[in-house]
Amino acid sequence: MTIQTLRAATLIAASVSTLAHAQVLEYPEGAEIPRSMTEAEAEYTRLNPIQAVQSRGAAPSALVRTPGEYEPAEGIIMAWEGSNAWKSILAQMTREITTTGDAKAFIFVDTASELTTASNQVAAQGADMSRVQFEIKRTDTIWARDYGPRYIFLGSQPNGTGGVRAMVDHTYNRPRPNDNSLPSYWANERDEPYFLIPLVHGGGNYHLETGNPAGVGHATRLINNENPGLTEAQIIQLWSEYQNLTTTMYTPYPASVDSTQHIDMWMIMLADDKVMISEWVNEPSASWAITSDNAAADFAARGFEVYRVPAVRSGGTHYTFTNAVICNDLVLVPLYTNGTAGQFNDDALTVWQTAYPDKTIVQINCQSLVTAAGVMHCIVKHVPGPANGEAPGVYMTSQNDGPTIDPGELVQTTWLFDSPDGVTTADLLLSSDGGATFPTSLGAGFDASTGSFAWNAPDVGTSDARLRLVIRDGDGNESFDDSDLSFTITGTSCAPDLTGDGNLNFLDVSAFLAAFGDMDPVADFTGDGSFNFLDVSTFLSAFSAGCP
Repeated sequence: MTIQTLRAATLIAASVSTLAHAQVLEYPEGAEIPRSMTEAEAEYTRLNPIQAVQSRGAAPSALVRTPGEYEPAEGIIMAWEGSNAWKSILAQMTREITTTGDAKAFIFVDTASELTTASNQVAAQGADMSRVQFEIKRTDTIWARDYGPRYIFLGSQPNGTGGVRAMVDHTYNRPRPNDNSLPSYWANERDEPYFLIPLVHGGGNYHLETGNPAGVGHATRLINNENPGLTEAQIIQLWSEYQNLTTTMYTPYPASVDSTQHIDMWMIMLADDKVMISEWVNEPSASWAITSDNAAADFAARGFEVYRVPAVRSGGTHYTFTNAVICNDLVLVPLYTNGTAGQFNDDALTVWQTAYPDKTIVQINCQSLVTAAGVMHCIVKHVPGPANGEAPGVYMTSQNDGPTIDPGELVQTTWLFDSPDGVTTADLLLSSDGGATFPTSLGAGFDASTGSFAWNAPDVGTSDARLRLVIRDGDGNESFDDSDLSFTITGTSCAPDLTGDGNLNFLDVSAFLAAFGDMDPVADFTGDGSFNFLDVSTFLSAFSAGCP
């Protein structure tokens, strides 16, 4: 430990010694609080066990896709904590993220005065300050990876596209209350849906491959120890329910080698078919080296490109080169001044450049940080870009469970949207053929920002109805979401049975054409008072769908 870390541990221990009176842990400003649990925190946790909290509803009911860190990023979350040396690393990272990385830096500061100090230091490093967003919200430590939110796309389409951004939070596996509360604060600030998975967890113990939409996650069995009331199968199922990921579990490194036992200390996903894994060049026969080798072999067997980068131990510190930050076309890679580890700086750079020939690889000196059991990946959390790029994201939150609706019934359709530039207008369309066509307009040009629209159900008599909500922004970009399941509009009669004989045949088609030619209201199948191809299309759709 550094002198500052020891001093912090002493101060924390002092508060624990008066636990019966204070029931509080202190995290002094400027202290190098390690990523791993301090002795004082361990004692506090022994007396006050950390338990998973589930207070914000169940798992998402919509189709979910969890984006990888290698996908487009809007920005990177960081907390302005630790020593001046640590803050210098944060400032250098911010420079690269906001320039080469073409992304925002969301920096959490404790106070307004700290904001001024941080802003000056970041600006001095050459950051694009127009892309730096400070949030005044107290945190305890720098380790945002472990307590920050995991983003998902809520309401993704079956092909893996679309949806709106939402957050999945967990109970932080450290007794650090200000850190643990950051995700719910962030969700409120951004007005984004928030789900709390009932797991005690540290976010650095998870990597994932993006799927369409289901993906594959990777974690160590540290998670089993943190959630003794759950079986491994139950833990995997929770990740499936909340994040639509099937998780592969690995034996963690011994705590004597890596005190966090997190997977991000020896693995990082580079693409849906590409991974980088540590190679223990000085200890190839060690059990933890074999764990990494076996993982590399498993990925290779699945057809992945597997890149191996050196890892070593020195003076009780685990030196890793996989603990990096991917941000759009930028990759931040640690380098070290320690003699044992530093000799591999150039080798690591070469591996990263080979793995990502089209990205800019930037090395940052992380010697002061790595001795606290983490590096750059450990101090950031990714905020993905919108699922639809420049077009607004939209997720219809109603009529997804196959309801039955009566003609004339007033129906409320609700939705969520995700658009950095806001939204303007929306249209709501009805299909009576299971989504093959949407000829009927239920509303056009109404305010998309309200998230709600009321409409009267037409007398179309179908059991295969679907809705499509089309949403636009001020630049004319648009996207849509369809209701998930077919629903029923009962109909007072079988609308296409114009002869009323209970059968649908050519006589009904002939009757429709005659009525249409005469502009008889019976042929106004869209109910808009006019007679055009939409009425013909709606009639044919209803005729094809049959009657309930």
